[in-house]
Amino acid sequence: MEAQLGRRRFLSASLAALAGFGLRRLFPIREVLAGGPLSLPGLPYALIGLEPYLTEETLDFHYGRHHAAYVAKANQALSGSTLEGSGLEEIIRKSAGQENLAAIYHNAAQIYNHNFYWNSMRPKGGGPPQGSLARKIDRDFGSYKAFREAFGATADSVFGSGWVWLVEDGGRLGLIKTSNADTPLTLGLKPLLTMDLWEHAYYLDYQERRGDYVRAFIDHLVNWDFVAANL
Repeated sequence: MEAQLGRRRFLSASLAALAGFGLRRLFPIREVLAGGPLSLPGLPYALIGLEPYLTEETLDFHYGRHHAAYVAKANQALSGSTLEGSGLEEIIRKSAGQENLAAIYHNAAQIYNHNFYWNSMRPKGGGPPQGSLARKIDRDFGSYKAFREAFGATADSVFGSGWVWLVEDGGRLGLIKTSNADTPLTLGLKPLLTMDLWEHAYYLDYQERRGDYVRAFIDHLVNWDFVAANL
């Protein structure tokens, strides 16, 4: 028993030492950090996985502080409420538009939106999609070029903090924008892809050049496999 305990202590110390050498930035963050009914899922790629378009500093700040804070605040707001123990999407739908549940809604919706955002990107992503998804984009937007221009125009039209979404509505694809924490779930639409336009998503890397961030997202980061799976 003492030998087994010693090995565990040695392993824990070794992992802590490796983390100190920065291996956390080199591998995907897979653990789920829980402190209540809702949790912070691990990232699907390393903190440096989206460089040079989104840097390690941005992901560490955005995911490790902002996203984690939404989880903590949502769990705090859910404690003792009628929605405690419900699933994330159910929480969002039932709290939307309810003034007395505003803190729950805003934080839960931000968790959902950020979960969706991280999966909407991948290393070496972007560019035109393939297969049936490409044909649907051609059908509903005219061409990939037209889609790319429409996505950029929609992003440019977002005043302040918000999101751009590719959604499916009645079998057709379309683009919408939402403000603050709002999400297509409350609009009866099926989300396929999202881009975060809050300043904390891009300002460390792009400052006021939000258009450069939007182009980098479309041309180099979009995870079309995730979009196709959502269809």
